[in-house]
Amino acid sequence: TTTSNNTDQSTSSSAITDAERKKQQAADSQRCNKFIERGISRNVTIQFLLDRLTSLGCEPPRGFMSCMDCGDRMAGGGFGVLMEESADLSQSKKGVQSESQIKELLDKQKEGKTKIRLLPEIYLCQNKGRLIDEDHAHKALVHELIHAIDLCRTKMDPFNNCVQFACTEIRAENLSGECDWWKEMIHGQTWKKGFSGHNQVCVKRRALLSVKANPNCKDRAEESVDAAFARCYKDTFPFDRHPNLKH
Repeated sequence: TTTSNNTDQSTSSSAITDAERKKQQAADSQRCNKFIERGISRNVTIQFLLDRLTSLGCEPPRGFMSCMDCGDRMAGGGFGVLMEESADLSQSKKGVQSESQIKELLDKQKEGKTKIRLLPEIYLCQNKGRLIDEDHAHKALVHELIHAIDLCRTKMDPFNNCVQFACTEIRAENLSGECDWWKEMIHGQTWKKGFSGHNQVCVKRRALLSVKANPNCKDRAEESVDAAFARCYKDTFPFDRHPNLKH
């Protein structure tokens, strides 16, 4: 009888935990989707970038921006999903790809076993610990839209060409406003490096982390960022000038 009671209590506790988790996921999803809706309807930078994508001939498809549960992945969002060319899109499931899943696809292509393609779509990590507030969400969307612009206007191969990958990361970090000096100060970065030139330091640091996350570029991340930095940091397309810096 004692064993049975313990089992029942354990099952009940597990069920409550699972119910709470689902409730939190639903709340996170609703919050995240509201951020996306407000970004599209109110944020002039997001609206401008979406318009530019259309004018460049890359009209965003339905469901282009969405929210996902990213689990333990330390990210605010992402752009693009790698798929085998032979895969049936109608049967594909949206989801955050792990580094090991990306590496497996890239290795299969290197071995000549498949060809892969990058599906253009933007996702935000809806988890509350990843998505701090609406401002954070909108900066993340701008970041990913810069990647979409770059993929649209050039014949880039970011997962295999590490300098190209570094370039689009440099541009996205620089133009999104994610290196705002106040945010850097809160995280202790400006106190470490000083205020002068903090934007360049932040952009290079964050771009390097992103390039290292690409299995094909992990060992060449620093040299790729260095090779692309001067040219890509100055490139403010599609803006006439940097949208955030005042000088």
